[in-house]
Parts: sequence; C-alpha cells; structure tokens
Amino acid sequence: MQIQARGLTFDVHEGGPADGPPVLLLHGFPQDHREFDLILPRLHAAGLRTYALDQRGYSRGARPAAVADYRLDEPTADAIAVLDALGVEKAHVVGHDWGAQVGWLLADKHPGRVSTLTAISVPHPRGLGVALRNQPSQKLRFAYMGVFRSRVAERLLLAGNETVLRQMLRPLGARAGQYAVAMREPGRLTGALNWYRALTGHQLGTVGKITVPTTYVWSDGDPVVGRPAALATATWVTADYRFVTLRGIGHWVPEEAPQALADVTLARIGV
Repeated sequence: MQIQARGLTFDVHEGGPADGPPVLLLHGFPQDHREFDLILPRLHAAGLRTYALDQRGYSRGARPAAVADYRLDEPTADAIAVLDALGVEKAHVVGHDWGAQVGWLLADKHPGRVSTLTAISVPHPRGLGVALRNQPSQKLRFAYMGVFRSRVAERLLLAGNETVLRQMLRPLGARAGQYAVAMREPGRLTGALNWYRALTGHQLGTVGKITVPTTYVWSDGDPVVGRPAALATATWVTADYRFVTLRGIGHWVPEEAPQALADVTLARIGV
C-alpha cells in the first residue's frame, strides 16, 4: 500500500492476519522491505500483522532533495506518522542497520508507541559512541562511512554494473542483485547515501536509556560492529533486555540467518 505522511508517499508492504498484533519492520542500507521476506512467513504463522516500510530515500514518493532531510529525527517522525496513518497506536519494532538506529530513537523518544524493540546489528547509539571513542578498531570498522559521505559515492557504488554494491552484498547470493539494480532508480542511491551525509554525533548523543523490552542481535562475523560496542548496549536499556550473539554470521542477518532471527524476534514479542 501507499501511505501519505508528512507530505511524502511511503510504500508499506503489509501481511499476516488483519487483526494480529502489529509489527513495524525497518530496513537498512542498501536494502529495502525485501530484506525481511525470509522471516515474514514465521511472523505471519504466529499470528502477527506486519508492516514493512520502505523508508525515505527508498520509497519513490519519499525522496526529498536536501541532505538535512535525512537526519535521524526525520525517519523517526516518518515511522510515527505511518503508524498514525495505519491507525496503529502501538507496534513491535524490528529494525536492521539504519532501521535499528531508527528503532532506538523510536523506543527512546516515543516509548508509548513501541511494544518491544528487536534491534539487529547496530547497537544503542550511546554504546556505539563509547566504542568509537575508546576502541581504535571500531573507528577502523567505520572507515567506509567517509566514502559513503563523499561526493563520488554514487559513481563509485554504481560503477561497473554496481560492482561495489554487489560485492558488499555477496553473502546474499542471488538476492544481492535486486538491491543493486534498484539503486539505479533516479534519486534512490542519493537518498540512501544522504542518511550517512546527514549523520552527526549530536543526533546519536541525545538518545537516552531504553525503557521498553528490548533484544539486541549481534553477529560475530559483522565487519561493521565489534564486540565492545555490542556489549556496551546493555548499559543503555533499563527494561527487560536480551543480548543475542549469532555465531559465524555477517552483517546481513535477516537474510543470512532468517530462521535464527525469526526465533529471536518471536521470543521477544512473546508469541
């Protein structure tokens, strides 16, 4: 379906029983709602109603031009507006990568709208900040962000039949191509990269302690987030908290380990 919210048009992919507890799924870069396709059958079989949102930059009707339009408070407000438009007062939130960042902000700024949070790959922003300050290895892991924020990022990522994007997504096998090709849509890759360009430490430094039941899923083969950042997240959740480590899995958890992630997600939601 298409949802009008905040002057933009968002693509939202719904599924599962119409009267089931609502679940909002938030994707990361460079993917879209399809990254959750492999866990959806389990969620639907458990009676959950799912709404997988193509976030700003990814939905065709939600690609504002200014970099500032991609500050994290904007996609956070988008998620709330989409829930409002759907008539959903409170949802279980599942987010991966940038979607996890939005999930942390939702749980902090709008705890009354979040039943539970399952954050995948990206830890609590303050825990991540501690690791970036104190762990040189974590700074090194984030070196790619400088490239993504640069003016040449679009050319680099799309060059040679999207070679760099496809290489990034190589663990996904044939599924990698669907995301690489989609980035050829006018404005899509620039919108996606503007999330990186708009990011500031101040945005992340304002996220407080999380008061909703939370599971954080980290994989020990993730090249982006190291163990110290992952472990630091526990300090920033005061509600029931579970830290799950997936062994031998990389960054693309929803597609590399869909059954394990479905287990974890259903356990958090409690169905």
